[in-house]
Amino acid sequence: MPTVVLMDVSLSMTRPVSLDGIEEFQRKNLAVHGLNMLFEHMASNYRLEFTSLMAFSSLWELLVPFTRDYNALQEALSNLEDYDKTCVEAALNGVSNVVQQEWGSYHHTSVFIAFIYLLLITEEVLSHPYSYITRSSYQKHNSGGGDGQIFTMEGPLCMKSVQTMFGKLIDLVYSPFHAVLHCGNLSSDVQVFPRPEPVVMDEEVEPMPRTVSTDLEIVGFIEIADIASPPVISRHLVLPIAVNKDVDEVGTGTTDELEEEPSASQMAGKSPNFCVLLHGSLKVEGMVALVQLGPEWYGMLYSQADSKKKSNLMMSLFDPGPEPLPWLGKISHLGPISEAADNPYGEDDSKSPFPVQPQVKRSYAQNVTVWIKASGLQTDVQKILRNARKLPDKTQTFYKELNRLRKAALAFGFWELLKGVADLLERECTMLPDSAHPDAAFQLSHAAQQLKLASTGDSQYAAFDHNIVPMHTDFSS
Repeated sequence: MPTVVLMDVSLSMTRPVSLDGIEEFQRKNLAVHGLNMLFEHMASNYRLEFTSLMAFSSLWELLVPFTRDYNALQEALSNLEDYDKTCVEAALNGVSNVVQQEWGSYHHTSVFIAFIYLLLITEEVLSHPYSYITRSSYQKHNSGGGDGQIFTMEGPLCMKSVQTMFGKLIDLVYSPFHAVLHCGNLSSDVQVFPRPEPVVMDEEVEPMPRTVSTDLEIVGFIEIADIASPPVISRHLVLPIAVNKDVDEVGTGTTDELEEEPSASQMAGKSPNFCVLLHGSLKVEGMVALVQLGPEWYGMLYSQADSKKKSNLMMSLFDPGPEPLPWLGKISHLGPISEAADNPYGEDDSKSPFPVQPQVKRSYAQNVTVWIKASGLQTDVQKILRNARKLPDKTQTFYKELNRLRKAALAFGFWELLKGVADLLERECTMLPDSAHPDAAFQLSHAAQQLKLASTGDSQYAAFDHNIVPMHTDFSS
């Protein structure tokens, strides 16, 4: 979840602010104080965050490219220069260029589908030169699928008001997500990074935001080949938390060491940690762990390698619901192999119980009759007539084709077709040669009568699941 800090360095930020009669400060100094507060918080809690610093007035300038070195970011803040007027649109275009150059145009942090937070260093919100520009840009951004919020000062311009405003931003966006990962009697304190956002399912009648629980319960393990590459709504890094003395700290090392992401074992230090055991086991066995995130909401834990020497424990979130991956069936119906009568994977792991076959055959998996052109309907009717002329040898095939046409006609409400085919069968009956088998006439008359009854639409004779069966005669074998 990369962060771009866009700092206004126009002349309006040089306006003086009187702080209880002591030396004069500029509004720029208040902004720098708030950003230093943000960077210090991120250095302690979001050390894996990539952050970039940009300055803008009528033009924009990249001061610090994406980095995890928060000392470099704070040093750049102390060396800001002043320029001319403000141009927000140009600055946003600059952010778009920087993000796309670093992460690619399809990255989820592209500025047009990201979160924009505006922090205004002013008491005169409505009369501020940003007022109509920032709000119109913000609303335009939201209409494109983004999100964000505008933060304003409460009370006079002072250090305390700035701290309060940046504190709200930190609580909303940069508060760490701590959870406990459970697996039977084993557990581990972990930090999920970045913080999982609430999810709202649009198809629900009364959609309510779903939040990831702070108690993550592993419900089972499955082979990577069986889960394949499932659709997910977000991916997160799971970091074990080591306990140092009386304070819970994430053992991540110094900021300089973080130019490369620490592995799970580095994060946990030297103390035994279930999270490290889990990560190593999944990596060696080639499996993933299914984890319950909340009521009828699941995800998976797996090992993902960033390089040949290092890998991390990752967590992917599925869509909420009892059956997020159709080929696995309902997650609650899965169970351990030991409870199965026979090993579903076979003695030599030569087979797999997945994908689970649905009890009801899917409509798109059936041989559905579709008449797009008149020629298709004509072909099906001619097929019935050809088999009718070969009765009784083709009795089973005749009734199979007849029932297929009957079901299609009932599904489309095509009653006239049933009546028309019945008339054709009666005509075929009258045209039978003297050498024809006697059973042919009985079967044709019986089939025609059944089609006429179905064409009336009477539920007694037009049931969709009903099939016309051959008439039993003395000539039948």
